[in-house]
Amino acid sequence: MGRFVAFGEILLRMSPPGRELLLQTSRLDVWIGGAEANVATALARLGHDTAMVSAVPDDPLGDAAIAALRGHGIDCSAVARRPGRMGVYYAVSGAGLRATNIIYDRAHSAFAGASATNWDWDRLLAGAGRLHLSGITPALGPGGTAAAFAAADAATRLDIPISFDGNYRARLWESWDGDARAILSRLVGLADIMFGNHRDIALLLGRDFGDDGPARRRTAADAAFDAFPKLALIASTARHVEDVDHHRLAARIDTRDNFAQTEEIRVAGIVDRIGTGDAFAAGVFDALLRDQSIAVAAQTGLALAALKHSLPGDASLFGRSDIEAFLSEGFDVRR
Repeated sequence: MGRFVAFGEILLRMSPPGRELLLQTSRLDVWIGGAEANVATALARLGHDTAMVSAVPDDPLGDAAIAALRGHGIDCSAVARRPGRMGVYYAVSGAGLRATNIIYDRAHSAFAGASATNWDWDRLLAGAGRLHLSGITPALGPGGTAAAFAAADAATRLDIPISFDGNYRARLWESWDGDARAILSRLVGLADIMFGNHRDIALLLGRDFGDDGPARRRTAADAAFDAFPKLALIASTARHVEDVDHHRLAARIDTRDNFAQTEEIRVAGIVDRIGTGDAFAAGVFDALLRDQSIAVAAQTGLALAALKHSLPGDASLFGRSDIEAFLSEGFDVRR
């Protein structure tokens, strides 16, 4: 079926311990992350052949990033060494009614500074069965936009399917004058799989969807299918936040002539919400790569997303037995 190839920036994530404020004490916990790398990590942990295309500095931080991803089974031979620095973001975990806060420090990174011409896509996509992109890469600026376009155009020319996760990051888009709607629409127009809900589709199409619940999501999906003829599948979650520790989560997959909707589950005692959308995407891919139905794909995505809430750091590290246990065995101690 070919290798799953993810293209995007590998980041250092720094977080205060527990639920402290930033530098409340003089210590930060550090993880390797990034949306596309998180999906590749989760899929590798589930036994899939994955590769990461990115750029990191030629220094100990770059060494650590590559070592971390390789440790999860990801092929990092296409992670280039470039001038610049490691991109960083700070995640300050919320508590109670205080929301989690993200602070970006990504300017002039090795990845953001790379030119679109630095990537030899014919070589990088050799043997690929899918290219996975997200809206974070173009949000980095003109260079990131050009690089995302070059990757998507090459995959299209080589007849390699493209998946796209909207991952709209307002703070990144607000830092420059890019036309998010036009840029993201071009990328979605080349994809056969999209991860995004009715709000993402509303951004792309410049319209609101007035229904509620499943009806609104189907109306939005139909509008996206009409606007983007190549699009075949839209996967999304619906999240209701009661407070930082208690969310309600459901998953949905729409195709042009069908849909699958899970029941809503309550996720309590949340350790870390970051990366749960990437875990959901990986769960959906896992099921689709195993030729499972869209109903199974929605359930698998929901299971992996729910499990990720229990784990600190960016990426899901769970295996297939964890998913199966979540879906069938409940929450008591497994002995």
